[in-house]
Amino acid sequence: MDKVTAELLVRTGPDTPMGKLMRRFWVPVMLASEIAEPDCPPVRVKILGEKLIAFRDTDGRPGLVDEFCAHRGVSLFLGRNEEGGIRCSYHGWKFGVDGRCMELPSVPHLADRMHIRSYPCIERGDVLWAYMGQSDRMPEPPELEWCMVPASHRFVSKRYQESGWLQAMEGGIDTTHASWVHRFELDQDPMHRQAEANKYIKADTNAVFDIEEAAHGLTIFGRRNGEEDSHYWRITQWIFPWFTLIPPFGPHALGGHMWIPIDDESCWAWSINFLPDRPLPDDELQAMREGKGIHVKYIPGTFVPLANPSNDWLVDRKAQKDKMSFSGVEGFSVQDASLQESMGPIQDYSKEHLVATDRAIVMARRMLARAARELDGGAEPPALDAMSQRVRAASVLLDRGAKAEEWAKDALTSLEKPVFSV
Repeated sequence: MDKVTAELLVRTGPDTPMGKLMRRFWVPVMLASEIAEPDCPPVRVKILGEKLIAFRDTDGRPGLVDEFCAHRGVSLFLGRNEEGGIRCSYHGWKFGVDGRCMELPSVPHLADRMHIRSYPCIERGDVLWAYMGQSDRMPEPPELEWCMVPASHRFVSKRYQESGWLQAMEGGIDTTHASWVHRFELDQDPMHRQAEANKYIKADTNAVFDIEEAAHGLTIFGRRNGEEDSHYWRITQWIFPWFTLIPPFGPHALGGHMWIPIDDESCWAWSINFLPDRPLPDDELQAMREGKGIHVKYIPGTFVPLANPSNDWLVDRKAQKDKMSFSGVEGFSVQDASLQESMGPIQDYSKEHLVATDRAIVMARRMLARAARELDGGAEPPALDAMSQRVRAASVLLDRGAKAEEWAKDALTSLEKPVFSV
């Protein structure tokens, strides 16, 4: 990738083309449970390079506002969340969830003139979302399938990742790596056991890809050898600009990720498991809470993975040598994060050498760059229509003569259909 395009894609601040593009979408900001109760302590939030404060007012309304008071620039993290707003501890100026100054004790007649930046918020799928773009261009709320199922049917987590959002997201749409970095864990993890998929992924490490550009982004068809008369297909969805839906393994839950820039050199990596038609099994739900599957164990009191760059991701060379772990790193998400973080905060894209199995990455970059460049000319971004997000990933065995694209047209867009999984 040339340096101009790389710069375009990795810079996400308010005045950058990619930052402007991202702000046209509802942005996942935090778990709604982080501001669980009215008048709870405010929480610092940095997203797309902006320093903000999240809080829930006395009436239970969530707010996302500028971290700093309009008076002297004091952080409202030190403020008091009380009586319908966040009050600065320095001089008592108080702001509502809409950023409007509610009280200015020293000069009350100026209150109507004072405000701080604020963003509309909604709660959906256990996540607090904010719209950070032009108010007259606000799209419909997201309708990703996992957002719409009952709370008992899903589990959502997030983790801090020390890398730019693009290289993290590209790991999410690169399905060939499962044959390598995850190969020894597939039969051990509780969300991947008893799946015929494991043997196909291990046996055929050279997946062949067909990729379709769609209203939601990309549908990625990865074909491996199945049985003598069949192919094993893993069908991944990339939903513009930062969502992925990953195929399930056997009878286990479907999965998904979101990759949201904190700034240009770090991101929130979200992981979601869900079942469309029933609650998550108790044993799998407990395993998710313990950081297994695509979730992680944390440093207590944080969203920082216990295994992280500061401790070399707790790589176990003995486990690696004994073939207990291909990379020596424990856990699917930390395995992925270790590789993406090892590239540096922002990958040097000029040194990469992409091959045929990287076609999805190339196409996603082109879509992102095209949308960012065309936005100033008035073009609408892809996937703003919430209905376009109603797609599903799948893993399936099909006859060798069957076309996966034809099978997927109905099976993966009509969400009343059953889950297909091998």
